[in-house]
Amino acid sequence: MQPQEQINELKNIVQNLLDEAARQGAAAAEAGLSQENGLSISVRLGEVETIEHHCDQGLGITVYFGQRKGSASTNDLSPEAIKETVSAACSIARYTSEDEFAGLPDNALLQTEFPDLDLYHPWQVSAGQAIALAIECEDAARGYHAEISNSEGASVNTHQGIRVLGNTLGFLQGYASTRHSLSCSVLAQRGDSMQRDYWYTVARNAELLEPAVSVGIKAGERTVRRLGARSLSTRQCRVLYSAEIASSLLGSFIGAISGGNLYRKSSFLLDALGTQIFPDFVHIHEQPYLLGALGSAAYDGEGVATKARDLVSGGVLQGYVLGTYSARKLGLQSTGNSGGVHNLTITPGEQDFAAMLKQLDTGLLVTELMGQGVNMVTGDYSRGAAGFWVENGVIQYPVEEITIAGNLKDMFKQIVAIGNDVDYRGNIRTGSILLEKMSVAGE
Repeated sequence: MQPQEQINELKNIVQNLLDEAARQGAAAAEAGLSQENGLSISVRLGEVETIEHHCDQGLGITVYFGQRKGSASTNDLSPEAIKETVSAACSIARYTSEDEFAGLPDNALLQTEFPDLDLYHPWQVSAGQAIALAIECEDAARGYHAEISNSEGASVNTHQGIRVLGNTLGFLQGYASTRHSLSCSVLAQRGDSMQRDYWYTVARNAELLEPAVSVGIKAGERTVRRLGARSLSTRQCRVLYSAEIASSLLGSFIGAISGGNLYRKSSFLLDALGTQIFPDFVHIHEQPYLLGALGSAAYDGEGVATKARDLVSGGVLQGYVLGTYSARKLGLQSTGNSGGVHNLTITPGEQDFAAMLKQLDTGLLVTELMGQGVNMVTGDYSRGAAGFWVENGVIQYPVEEITIAGNLKDMFKQIVAIGNDVDYRGNIRTGSILLEKMSVAGE
């Protein structure tokens, strides 16, 4: 069956669900239905460890009786199960207390245009082909250097799915998407020093994945270069976040301007709209309509239209990240972010990674973070880290067993430069980020 035929079939099921909710007395309702399938294989030391074929489906409905809300879900799409699921949601709604902010999104905000965002590229890879690809990747990693002593394995994953969303305001849409990945992790040993590291590639189109050999070599290279790591004495210094780690800084920023934290007054950026929170060269924006990108979507989890917009311009906070409920709690309007942001991008500077190291001059390059030491209320930041000590723009030796600390308010303002070595493997797209000063605790 072609994707559009499947989408139409699932739309009929969602519409039946909404009709059933109306028959059972609901004043309003919204429903989502997904069907997904895929293949996951893993190998270790040249042998197959797992082969998994996935085939999942799920349906959820939320009903409203005035301002009272009830939700229920099922993975059974039979007419009887649909009736029972709607009945369960209605029963819950009848016994919940009223919430003046509950309800469907504003009709005027719902998406009415649905461009093809190039999200669907099925990969007709057999289990045998996937196994061969993973073995090729792991062999490249294990063969990279004599000091690579063991492997955590390599894996290939392919996924395709269809999601349909509908509500009683007349919104009923669906789309198909794919996501494929290849990863590898190995261990290396030199004397008493043992290290592990990894690399991965991910894309909606398998043709855009990095070659298996390249992924393996990168995993091996990253692992070997960490051998002989040592700690640092406690100090304050410049810190350069590598691109794959820098996205976590922007993730903390998004958490601080998200509706749930704002209306609960549990954000260090409370009431920061219109204020300078980054240096004036920082530009952070959403790009939901990028073709083939991992975070692209024409509408959010409620059917509200997404839009390209600035979150930070000239270093000044221009907007929050809101779904319908949090927007109403704050007396604002949904920004089309129910479910998160869409291709959040910080505009890169002109310097590549080598130039960023030169600008760092003497300081710490962070390539791995551990722990969840971020206090969203105060902005206090303290995380375990590993990486490399750099002097005169040249990496000197690997470091581990250190903690980097600061306050996110200060850290954001102390951004010195953003590299053009952008990591595109996720929903947050950023290059390496250089900070003027952080506290490093070690020996």
